[in-house]
Amino acid sequence: MNFLIKILYLISKIPLKILYIFSDIIFFLNYYIVGYRKKVILQNIKNSFPEKTDEELQAILKKFYLNFSDYLVETVKSFSISETESRVRMQHINQHLFHEAKAEGKNIILLAGHVFNWEWINALARIIPQKHCHPVYRKVNSNFWEDQMKKVRNKFGNEALEANEVIMNIFRNKNDGDSAYMFVADQTPHVAHVNYGLEFLNQRTPAFIGYDKLATRMDLIFIYCEMKKVKRGFYQVNYHRIYPDGEKFVNNEVVKKFHKLLENTIHKYPDNYLWSHRKWKYQDSIKNFDAEKI
Repeated sequence: MNFLIKILYLISKIPLKILYIFSDIIFFLNYYIVGYRKKVILQNIKNSFPEKTDEELQAILKKFYLNFSDYLVETVKSFSISETESRVRMQHINQHLFHEAKAEGKNIILLAGHVFNWEWINALARIIPQKHCHPVYRKVNSNFWEDQMKKVRNKFGNEALEANEVIMNIFRNKNDGDSAYMFVADQTPHVAHVNYGLEFLNQRTPAFIGYDKLATRMDLIFIYCEMKKVKRGFYQVNYHRIYPDGEKFVNNEVVKKFHKLLENTIHKYPDNYLWSHRKWKYQDSIKNFDAEKI
């Protein structure tokens, strides 16, 4: 395994303009020959956009495979990408929100979706005034690969936290505006933990709600991260503060507002979403379905 990591690291040192040649090869093999999860991907797109024609759906499918191939080589690049290159390739809009949180003395919960390329947001830790930046990740079966991905997420001064420990960390730490927690918040709960669900992209969707519980118990600032692929190898993340309708957030308010914002992003950039993950596989296990339109 150490040999494999050395090979990946050496590959990651190759300039992106050359790595994108590998991406083109991956795209050709994947789209025209292998068809990785093609049935699942196409069905997810069809269910999400019932108003689109077959030609439009196929166009989204093809562009998705192009973006997915770029995502794969960009993830490899993450092993060695410098802070300078990362900051050039990922533009951060509305940075004043982080200074407002610092001034208000409130910690931040960042909510992103599986929109390409969420992995490159890590250099944010060097930009914002918060001292502690915690990317939240899910434990994987392989301890070796978990260690490697944790190293990637700990770059640029980040302090990665596993999903099962992050809630207690937030409750235990002082709410003083010095910490930011980065959630990829459209994760699918394990079937044993599927409880709350809502309608998202025209489908009954199980929703992870751990961060929503924080909203009703602590005075935190919630910020949505809208990812946009400007062009190949260059991204923009636009930060939007999520406000409660009343004085405080009520149950499920943040989770609904996040999914609404993410749905709007996906409608604008449908080929940039990770359609290959099985987000809707546990929809029949939802115990508490919220039929209210988000």
